[in-house]
Amino acid sequence: MTTSRLEAFSDGVLAIIITIMVLELKVPEEPTLRALWDETGTGLLTYLLSFVYIGIYWNNHHHMFQIVRRVDGAVLWANLTLLLSLSLYPFTTAWMDDAINEYGWDEHTPVVVYGVNLLFAALAYYVLQLAVFRAEGGDSQLREALGSDLKGKLSPVLYVLGIVAAAFLHPAVGIVFFVAVAIIWLVPDRRLEQYVVEHQA
Repeated sequence: MTTSRLEAFSDGVLAIIITIMVLELKVPEEPTLRALWDETGTGLLTYLLSFVYIGIYWNNHHHMFQIVRRVDGAVLWANLTLLLSLSLYPFTTAWMDDAINEYGWDEHTPVVVYGVNLLFAALAYYVLQLAVFRAEGGDSQLREALGSDLKGKLSPVLYVLGIVAAAFLHPAVGIVFFVAVAIIWLVPDRRLEQYVVEHQA
């Protein structure tokens, strides 16, 4: 089974998720920068963070399926689970934004739930990788290209630390961990890209 339909469907879902998130942004009631910051500032920042995360997953998903040669039912379901986790981003982002706007930094739960959503997506992506390894067998090119996958193993640990920090210390501390993971993945991870170039050559 080829990957073309899986990739096309995933691209469409991710585009819809980004569209839903931007529609959640509140338009300021007054045409001033002060109104933009007071009424939409937090929303823009949380939208930017979630947008970056969606972009990271789209980028890595794209590179992954340049290497994947075989897809089976387990891979399809694992991919759907990843899309499920990412489709919750508009909800958890909007809830976190509303809570910060209305209650300041006094409410821990929305930030914790946002962190759980991030962790869910990371675990779903890992399960997708495992499903691909299983579908391709011992000669999986993806397994070879990923190597030790330090970033992939470090990210869930940082998410858990962020969730614990948001729950028991301060919500802003949790967000610092979530931003840190995004920064780690913004630094280009060229393993898959280099693998494709080398094997095409």
